[in-house]
Amino acid sequence: MDSKPKKRGAMENGDTGEDSVLATLIGNGDDLGPLVRHAFEMGRPEALVHQLKHILKKKEAEIEELCKTHYEEFILAVDELRGVLVDAEGLKSDLSSDNFKLQEVGSALLVKLEELLESFSIKKNVSEAINMSKICIEVLELCVKCNTHLSEGQFFLALKTVDLIDTNYLQNIPVNAIKIMIGKNIPIIKAHIEKKVTADFNEWLLHIRSSAKDIGQTAIGHAASVRQRDEEMLERQRKAEELSVSGLGDVVYSLDVEEVDEDSVLKFDLTPLYRASHIHSCLGIQEQFRRYYYKNRLLQLNSDLQISSLQPFVESYQTYLAQIAGYFIVEDRVLRTSGGLLSADQVETMWETTVAKVVSVLEEQFSHMDSATHLLLVKDYIALLGVTLRQYGYEVSSILEVLDNSRDKYHELLFEECRQQISNAVSNDSYNKMVMKKDSDYENNVLAFHLQTSDVMPAFPYIAPFSSMVPDCCRIVRSFIKSSVDYLSFGVNSNFYDAARKYLDKLLIDVLNEVVVTMFQSDGIAVSQAMQIAENIPFLERSCDFFLQHAAHLCGIPVRSVERPQASLTAKEVFKTSRHAAYLAVVNLVNSKLDEFLALTENINWTAEEISENNSEYMNEVVFCLDTVFSTALQILPLDALYTVGCGALEHISNSIVAAFLSDSVKRFNANAVMVINQDLQKLESFADERFHSTGLSEVYEEGSFRSSLIEARQLINLLSSSQPENFADLVIREKSYNALDRKKVASIVEKFKDSADGIFGSLSTRNTKTSSRKKSMDMLKKRLKDFN
Repeated sequence: MDSKPKKRGAMENGDTGEDSVLATLIGNGDDLGPLVRHAFEMGRPEALVHQLKHILKKKEAEIEELCKTHYEEFILAVDELRGVLVDAEGLKSDLSSDNFKLQEVGSALLVKLEELLESFSIKKNVSEAINMSKICIEVLELCVKCNTHLSEGQFFLALKTVDLIDTNYLQNIPVNAIKIMIGKNIPIIKAHIEKKVTADFNEWLLHIRSSAKDIGQTAIGHAASVRQRDEEMLERQRKAEELSVSGLGDVVYSLDVEEVDEDSVLKFDLTPLYRASHIHSCLGIQEQFRRYYYKNRLLQLNSDLQISSLQPFVESYQTYLAQIAGYFIVEDRVLRTSGGLLSADQVETMWETTVAKVVSVLEEQFSHMDSATHLLLVKDYIALLGVTLRQYGYEVSSILEVLDNSRDKYHELLFEECRQQISNAVSNDSYNKMVMKKDSDYENNVLAFHLQTSDVMPAFPYIAPFSSMVPDCCRIVRSFIKSSVDYLSFGVNSNFYDAARKYLDKLLIDVLNEVVVTMFQSDGIAVSQAMQIAENIPFLERSCDFFLQHAAHLCGIPVRSVERPQASLTAKEVFKTSRHAAYLAVVNLVNSKLDEFLALTENINWTAEEISENNSEYMNEVVFCLDTVFSTALQILPLDALYTVGCGALEHISNSIVAAFLSDSVKRFNANAVMVINQDLQKLESFADERFHSTGLSEVYEEGSFRSSLIEARQLINLLSSSQPENFADLVIREKSYNALDRKKVASIVEKFKDSADGIFGSLSTRNTKTSSRKKSMDMLKKRLKDFN
């Protein structure tokens, strides 16, 4: 009953949660200071006052209720309260006074407090601003540093700075504008760095391509120097070995090998490449850069492999090949030092493409070349290219095989050049024996080619048995050997002596021998010229040993290995054959000259009535011609050749005399004509005997003579002059006295033998029995010869 009115009263009086809290605080005696301060701070003191008044009314109602309940006690309490009221008034007065004082003091303190709070707020804001400023300053300093690196081209440091800002500062930047601005510029800066690095790299690509030629030329030049040093060293070694083998003393030699670092010889800058690779790696696009590098280098390679049509290959091959060498030297360095920028497979692919293209270009260019010198120059440079690139691990056998495949073409061109040179040397020869006035001439023309016939130095002036074409041709052949070995060396096959020997043999047989043979077989050549050529051939044959030794020397083959008889050149035998052919050509020339005079036999009176006491005119000319031939041959030819030429000429005269009797123009002849020809033959025999002895041939050919070359004519004349010509039919007598005569020829000649109407040999005796006897004998011979036939 009592609680409900209370509750209703509370609601009627607008009691709220705050009032109850306030009332509870007051009821508990708690300090209301913080609540009052809070109300003032919030600027709502009126609400607090209103609540206090409400609580006051509430308390007054409670008091009134309490008073009604406890009236008496209340009266007593009121009385007490009255007493207290007085004290309260005093206390109020004191409290008011104290409050006034407190308000005075509190107002000042409140102002100070407000100032203090404001200071604290300012301090907090300032601290925060300072911290923000520090962060911003650090970021801005990094930005300035980044800009500095960019302006100085230190892109890696700039990129590291950008990454530092992005990782450690960007999310902590307190100023939104700065944060947004920096966040927006970071990708721009990275793109700028990539662009600048790529631009620098592109410049490096252009630079390294333009430098590739110099790099290649330097490397090839170094290879050439090493090769020359090795050749000199091997030459010293061979000389030392030869001296040691010959027993001239103990020779000590050393092989000094100088190790040279190729990388120290070839200096080229890969820094832009390394920088670009590292920057792209830092940007996280390393694979993209790898593809970019490979693509661009492949484009450069394809461009380098193209042959310019504006310049002949013989003028551009060094640049072309040096560019390729430089390119792959750079790629080898990149492969070894760039940390995976290139793969070995990519380099191998580029090399295989290059080999295929270079092989194609070389095969085409070699097929069009018409100069052995040009081919040798290109070959030499290609060989050096192979040596150079093989040092970097590249397989060059396919390129060098082109050289081996072209060696026949090279030697054919070389043969033609040598043919022209040899033809000039032979045609420009005076065909007079060389006269050497000093020892240097002897050394250069005789000793240099082992043409000496004696180990003793001759007295000067020295007349050589050969003409100038011999040393001139030897020099040409020696030059050929050098050119041949130069081409065959440094190829795929290290043992090239057999090939050099084969080409040397071919030159001597198909070029030198052919030119010489053609020369002495030509129509306009004189007898003396043919003799000198014939005399030159043995010296060309002798020089073959020197040529073989020289080839072996240049090929690095011990000379003793080519001094065996089975190792000699086939050309030696060919020259021997040509020498005999030359002697036959001399004989034929002499015979042709003799034919001019032997043709005068047509003027012989084959049926003369009287015998002339003088030799025939043609025989005088023949003897004079033979005298000239023998005199010339004695000065030029050795005795064996002189004997061959003399025998051939005399045999030809003998055949011509027999042929005169067989000639269709001679219908008949008589004994007088036989006697005249007998006188001519006797003169010729006397001349032959005199020359056989005066030339010293009688001492060499004790069992032979020039007279024996006239045997057929002599036996024919003896038969026709014989008093018993029928003895020719007797086999024993014929074998003994007429073995050189052909039975059929004799039969034809005898048929033409007619004496005057008075009888056979009537000019020698008039109608005597001797003539009649001879006539019978001749008739008997004719009959027997007819029976044989």
